[in-house]
Amino acid sequence: MADFAPYQDQSPETNRALSPPPIEGRRSFSPGGQRSPALPSPTNAPKPFVNPWAPTHDSSARAFGNSGGNGGFGGDIESGRGRLNEFDTSLPIRLDYEACLAYLLLPPAGGVLLLVMEQKSDYVRFHAWQSALLFSAIFVLHLIFSWSTFLSWLIFIGDLGLIGLLTFRAYRDADTLDRFEVPFFGPLASRILDDE
Repeated sequence: MADFAPYQDQSPETNRALSPPPIEGRRSFSPGGQRSPALPSPTNAPKPFVNPWAPTHDSSARAFGNSGGNGGFGGDIESGRGRLNEFDTSLPIRLDYEACLAYLLLPPAGGVLLLVMEQKSDYVRFHAWQSALLFSAIFVLHLIFSWSTFLSWLIFIGDLGLIGLLTFRAYRDADTLDRFEVPFFGPLASRILDDE
C-alpha cells in the first residue's frame, strides 16, 4: 500500500471515524426509484414514551426532569434528534418546580429571570410571562396606594394569595401542561408566547 501522507505514523484505515447507527425507519432506495420497505433495526427499535415524572433509579440529570439533552430516547444524539419532548427544560430543574419558581422567585423579577434563562419549555415561559405581567401591574398598584397603610397591606395579602394559588396551579397542571390563566394577563401571556 502506498503511503500518500508521509506525516502520518499509521494507516488512515485503522482510526476511521465510525458512522452513526442507522436511524429508525431509514429506508433504502433502489436505482429504479422504487422505495423498499423500512429496514428493521434491533438496536434502534422505537422506544416507548418516557414519563419524566416517573421515579428513576438513576442519579443523573434525568431525576430532575431533564433528559440529558437528547429527549430521553436513547444513548446517542442522532436517535433523539427528530423528537421533541415538551417536558424538557433549559435548566437542570424539573418542569413543575421551574414553573413554580416563576411565582416564588420574588415576582416579577423571578419571571423575568426565567424568561431570560429558559428557552425550551413553553409551559415555563407562559408562567414566567404571566408572573412578570401580573406582578408588574400589582407593583404599580403598590406604588399608587403606598400612601395608605391599610390598602398596602390589603394588596400585599392579595399578592401572597395570588402567589400561593398560581404556584399551586403551575405545579398541579405540569403533568398535563394545562395553562391556568388569570383574567387579562393570562391571555396576554399566551398571545405573547404564541408570537415568539
